[in-house]
Amino acid sequence: MSTSERENLLHIFNEQLRHFSTDTILFHQAVAERLGLNSTDHKCLDIILRNQPITAGMLSDLTGLTTGTVTGVIDRLEKAGYVFREKDPEDRRKVIIRVYTKKAEDEIMSHLESFGQSMKAMLDQYDNEQIRFLFNFFERSRGIIQTETLKLKK
Repeated sequence: MSTSERENLLHIFNEQLRHFSTDTILFHQAVAERLGLNSTDHKCLDIILRNQPITAGMLSDLTGLTTGTVTGVIDRLEKAGYVFREKDPEDRRKVIIRVYTKKAEDEIMSHLESFGQSMKAMLDQYDNEQIRFLFNFFERSRGIIQTETLKLKK
């Protein structure tokens, strides 16, 4: 492969990644709207689901959002019936955030079911080695994104 062919492929690949990123954001915005949330609240709900029990401070650390912003997110998620606050039994100054898991999973999954089926159908076309390659690519890409995000926040 010539240098110019590789540069062209890398350019096209980079453009596809940009489209993928934008399309992903727009997809999750559409899901959030169906749930009556904004996209930040929707993704924070996902982070809470995967890390519960969690404190507001921990959510702030994981997202990079200010504690004031996180308080607003939790207030909106609580008002929408997705989360609830409870006192930390070991430290009364702390509040633990938990998710009404059944409600969240039922409502969110109903909007993701078609997407999941389509992704499974596409991935069924790949063998295990190709899946491992994709997993490696996304895992390493996430590491780069996290590192670059931290750089932007300094």
